[in-house]
Amino acid sequence: MTDDWQSERAEPLAVGPPRRRMTRRERAREERYRRRRKTGLVVALAMLVVVVIGAVFLGSKMWHSLFGGASDDFAGEGVNDVVIQVHDGDSTTAIGQTLHDNNVVANVKTFVDAADGNSAISAIQPGFYKVRTEIPAANAVERLADPASRVGKLVIPEGRQLDDVRDVKTNVVTEGILTLISNASCVNLDGDRRCVPADELKNIAGAAKPSDLAVPEWATDAVNRMGSDHRRLEGLIAPGTWNIDPSAEPQAILSTLISSSAAQYEQSGLLTTATALNMSPYEILTVASLVQRESTPENFSKVARVIYNRLAERRTLEFDSTVNYALDRIEIATTDGDRAQTTPWNTYVRPGLPATPICSPGAPALLAAEEPEPGDWLYFVTIDMQGTTLFTREYEQHLANIEVARRNGVLDSAR
Repeated sequence: MTDDWQSERAEPLAVGPPRRRMTRRERAREERYRRRRKTGLVVALAMLVVVVIGAVFLGSKMWHSLFGGASDDFAGEGVNDVVIQVHDGDSTTAIGQTLHDNNVVANVKTFVDAADGNSAISAIQPGFYKVRTEIPAANAVERLADPASRVGKLVIPEGRQLDDVRDVKTNVVTEGILTLISNASCVNLDGDRRCVPADELKNIAGAAKPSDLAVPEWATDAVNRMGSDHRRLEGLIAPGTWNIDPSAEPQAILSTLISSSAAQYEQSGLLTTATALNMSPYEILTVASLVQRESTPENFSKVARVIYNRLAERRTLEFDSTVNYALDRIEIATTDGDRAQTTPWNTYVRPGLPATPICSPGAPALLAAEEPEPGDWLYFVTIDMQGTTLFTREYEQHLANIEVARRNGVLDSAR
């Protein structure tokens, strides 16, 4: 029988080798390690807090800008005038974002809600619009829908040249492309009217490098040959409706118009046609400008054929329009003195085509230059005020046609 004191005795514990006591240096190292871990943990937590707060702030700001409620709106008549751009294909939301980015509206959703059901907004055209900063969304909708808010709209009619021209008979001045650009650049911001002067555009046209003006490769040599004459850019700005940024520099305005025009010309098949006709694209453009100035649309393709026939037979073109071009005037008949002047454009004394186009031809004139009507004509003359034009290959018949034009009061002297 086991004694009671033995049954209650504690079992001995298993122990390992005796633990070595840490030195003072080791204890200090351990303490530094613990402090570093604690500091690192605090820094990591602080950075996490900053990131979370930043994400919440930015997310809140974005949410407010995109989805703020109807109460999140500006009030009043605004602070400053500002010009914003509506791009081709912009949705109402995209327009709202542009307005918000320029501090026009408080948030995008409020603008979208205000524009909902407004057909004028859904049909808004690409371009530049003057609005006010910090205005109610409904006010922004009204301003964008108002045609008077659009700025920078440039309309270039077919057949315009860079410079203004004067009609000899009526003394009426037709504004040239440079003047039209200047007028389109005008904008009134907070009572301060700003325009790009036509003279400044003219200086840039003559002084800037062709590459800086986005002159297409197929026109660069011809432009360089004209030196610093601003008319070296004639014909390179196509007719049509364009949007120009009123705040842009003159060179930027010209380069944008020239690059866009080159793309438009090339899309019409200019490069392919030039190859087929064994001419340069620039020469085709020049022919189109002569067609534009010398005839009316119903005769464009015949006049183009006359030009090509005369060039093929190495005859001078003898077009009065090329005489008038250098004189910045409009006149049906020219004098012997006018026709004797030596200029880079006068086709009475200059063989072949003029040095540059003499205007900006429209699409119909360009098409006629690309696809002239078959025929052997060498001469043409308009014989009445209704625009009837007679074509012939025989010079004697041409002289007879000129007499008819004289009797009808169309011409005072022979071509």
